[in-house]
Amino acid sequence: MDFSEFHSAEFQQFVQDHLQDDPVQIRLKYHGKVKFDLQAAVQQIAARKSLKKKLPDWIANPSIFFPGNIPLEQSSSEITARFKAEKLSGDSMLDLTGGLGVDSYYLSKGFKTAIYCEQQPELFEISRHNLEQITTGKFDFFLGDGIEFLKKTNQSFDLVYADPARRGKGNQKLYKLEDCEPNLVEAWDLLKSKASQVLLKYSPMLDISQAWKTLPDIQKITVLSVKNEVKELLLHWSKLMEGQPKRIEVFDLESDYPPFSFFQEEEEQASSEFGDPGKYLIEPLSGILKTGAFKLFGKRFGLKKIDPNSHLYTSTNIPQNIPGRVFEIMEEVSPRKKDIQKIIPSGKANVITRNYSMGAEELRKKLGLKDGGEEYLIGTKTLKGFQVFRCRRVLK
Repeated sequence: MDFSEFHSAEFQQFVQDHLQDDPVQIRLKYHGKVKFDLQAAVQQIAARKSLKKKLPDWIANPSIFFPGNIPLEQSSSEITARFKAEKLSGDSMLDLTGGLGVDSYYLSKGFKTAIYCEQQPELFEISRHNLEQITTGKFDFFLGDGIEFLKKTNQSFDLVYADPARRGKGNQKLYKLEDCEPNLVEAWDLLKSKASQVLLKYSPMLDISQAWKTLPDIQKITVLSVKNEVKELLLHWSKLMEGQPKRIEVFDLESDYPPFSFFQEEEEQASSEFGDPGKYLIEPLSGILKTGAFKLFGKRFGLKKIDPNSHLYTSTNIPQNIPGRVFEIMEEVSPRKKDIQKIIPSGKANVITRNYSMGAEELRKKLGLKDGGEEYLIGTKTLKGFQVFRCRRVLK
């Protein structure tokens, strides 16, 4: 791929000048009126608009070129890539599935040398171009299957990283470890033989219990969230951690919530206490719910569950330094439209359902509410049955 045109001052200025414009209108307005590839410019504008929050530093660099949608969708955000790179360092690292190169770039900061592998030729050329623009000779590049590269090389690495493709031939989403490409379960012994540390990134839809069973050598799983939305599951293995108990940790970035971590056996040994809703309802972070630490969460913070399957907790006091949302119960309400209109005359409320008879959107429509405002309606199942509570968010 020839990037010379994309580095022309005219091309780059055009992209920067039209970042706020509609790509469709740009095509209509400038068709046949520019000397460069208009479609390529429109693609770059569209990509930069869609990546404004995900990759702010990259889109600010006019020398960066972006590929089509799928690599952009699977790519890590800058904030999650930086998090992964924080405590990793050494002489050499290998990214088996380089993709857009965001993880490659940030992970490489802790290493003297790095190797980027990618088997899609066009994506390989784009990412090589980008990494050469923003690094100074640190990377070697391999076009082809990263597993095949690892089989043939005599080199060992301080870190081997991989983010397998999570879409099948029909563009369907894949969730099992062995279904993703490359199949790292099949290549697991090879990875361990060539690396001091292995770090694997998978979809937030991956079943954690299944991951332990499929790759029993894994020593730690990190659930990584941004603003209470689970973004990535990270599977860790290290020679230095061999023999240590299996650990799970939850981090929520861009928030003030503290991390939550535990050993796998702690949840197995914990038990839950149950009780009717008191003054406060507590909802664990989505990352904690993902781990299944339902008993341990209540035990650790002295909370009671309101039902075995609701995963909401209650307390008479505001829990301190807790990784979850806290709501003060104002009253129980009838889930009837005419009653809610009297209680919430503004017609606005944030509706949440947990183990309720209907979903949040269905309940919102039934009650004739619009999303927003300062009040919350929480529909859930308690020991008494289905109930709806009018609440306010407790600020911490």
